[in-house]
Amino acid sequence: MTPENKIIFKWIVKGVIGLVCLMFLWGSFVIVRPGKRGVVILLGAVQERIMPEGLNLKKPFIESVKKLDVKTQKEEVKAEAASKDLQNVAAVIALNYNLMPDKVNVLWKEIGSEYKERIIDPAIQEAVKAVTAKYTAEELVTRRAEVRDFIRLSLSERLVKEYINVSEVSIVNFDFSQSFNQAIEAKVTAEQNALAAKNKLEQVKFEKEQRIAQAQGEAEAIKIQAQAITQQGGEDYVNLKAVDKWDGKLPTQMIPNATLPFINLNK
Repeated sequence: MTPENKIIFKWIVKGVIGLVCLMFLWGSFVIVRPGKRGVVILLGAVQERIMPEGLNLKKPFIESVKKLDVKTQKEEVKAEAASKDLQNVAAVIALNYNLMPDKVNVLWKEIGSEYKERIIDPAIQEAVKAVTAKYTAEELVTRRAEVRDFIRLSLSERLVKEYINVSEVSIVNFDFSQSFNQAIEAKVTAEQNALAAKNKLEQVKFEKEQRIAQAQGEAEAIKIQAQAITQQGGEDYVNLKAVDKWDGKLPTQMIPNATLPFINLNK
């Protein structure tokens, strides 16, 4: 080997060694971004050690790291169920959840990366079926908040066993058959008509009571006047009424032996 070839060979060897060292160093570190945790796998076996956020050391070439998101995530699922009165119910459920940061290694070991399809979606379907079966279709609408709370409780109890925390559940939509929707619309219309008729009846009753009260008042006034006439004498009352109607003029002609009106000569 010529001196020139020896020099070239040495540089190649140094380059290979440097590259191996660089790969060794690069493989010894892993960065876990905020909101994630690293599941350490050594030669195919999940380790108890969980990598936190930031820069972490690992064994090069023989250890790998699976990074799982532990931030709050949202899953929206369509669910089919039947109500207590056997109405078909199509629901859309939104679930907010997060993986337990200190259990991501167990989750990965027992379930893997398909935890949404294998655990969360079936749990939502089961919870919706179990809860809606306890309510009639009308109650699912009128007691929607209560239904949501029971679905959330059911999902929490089920998913916590799978190392998943449930933070919130929302019922995005409840949809029913066309015949049920028409029946609800007819019921609402009937209730509105009944309320309008009741209001009208109340108005008629009020007007009737006003007329009765007015008639009673007039009758009472007449009664009082009659009593006054009886007590004071009918002649005085007639004279009083005549005075009320007299225009203050004496008659221009007098009938012989007639007396002037309103003049009692005995007094």
